[in-house]
Amino acid sequence: MAPTRSTGIFLCLLIIVMDVAAGILGIEAEIAQNKVQHLKLWLFECRDPSQKAFQMGLAAAILLGLAHAIVCLMGGLSCLCSQQGINRASSNKQISMLCLVLAWIALAVGMILLVIGTKSNHGSNGSCGFSHHHFLSIGGISCFVHGLFSVLYYGSATATFN
Repeated sequence: MAPTRSTGIFLCLLIIVMDVAAGILGIEAEIAQNKVQHLKLWLFECRDPSQKAFQMGLAAAILLGLAHAIVCLMGGLSCLCSQQGINRASSNKQISMLCLVLAWIALAVGMILLVIGTKSNHGSNGSCGFSHHHFLSIGGISCFVHGLFSVLYYGSATATFN
């Protein structure tokens, strides 16, 4: 059973809200991380972890994962498994598959960066090593990109925008 137009619009708004919230949480986690005490010497940095940055980064990663799960489950994972299948598919289906691939890429980049940034704020002891600047904020920006491609995928895969 195909979703109704109002259901499709609701799901698009839900995806946008989840990805925007994840993006904002990632950027806010970066800000919280930058507020903790740190000592920087060239490429090396010693700093205390930020519990607030850890919590916000974790929440951002969870929201990003949930948004992607909703997109994949509700949009249907239509598969074009061969070059011949891609060439015969309608332009709408080709656009939806391109957007799905780009959403997966944004998910991978965003999730990896959010996890690295979140992990660096886990624990009670400070750590020293190479600077881990901007992992959380770039992961947050990836959430915005994910939201864009996810909505485009969902809309074209289910013909919500037609």
